[in-house]
Amino acid sequence: MMSLEGARKRYLPMSETMFYILLSLKQERHGYAIMQHAKELTDARIVLGAGTVYSSLGKLEGDGLISAVREEDRRKIYIITPWDAASCMKKRRASRNYLVIRRDFYEREKDSMVFRFPVYNAGRL
Repeated sequence: MMSLEGARKRYLPMSETMFYILLSLKQERHGYAIMQHAKELTDARIVLGAGTVYSSLGKLEGDGLISAVREEDRRKIYIITPWDAASCMKKRRASRNYLVIRRDFYEREKDSMVFRFPVYNAGRL
């Protein structure tokens, strides 16, 4: 099992894919159910492929971030380990706070903001 510090180094910053896999595993699910849950949570913005999910599950299980709880009809059922669930929720709160701060800043400063777009010289590479 990987140490908490080792997991932080390996998985943070966390990809969106990994985030939705871990979030889906707050309750027991097998691979296909994880794919469906992530799709549902994101209104089909994130569609996880089988290869991505199953290779991630293998890596996460090997590192001790998730564990297999049982097998039903050749489907392995996983759940997130307790300490990783806390880290996943902390990241979710931090992301939400960041977006709120950005929105508030934009609303407060939008009238005084000057948007600059780079101009490229078409004759030069």
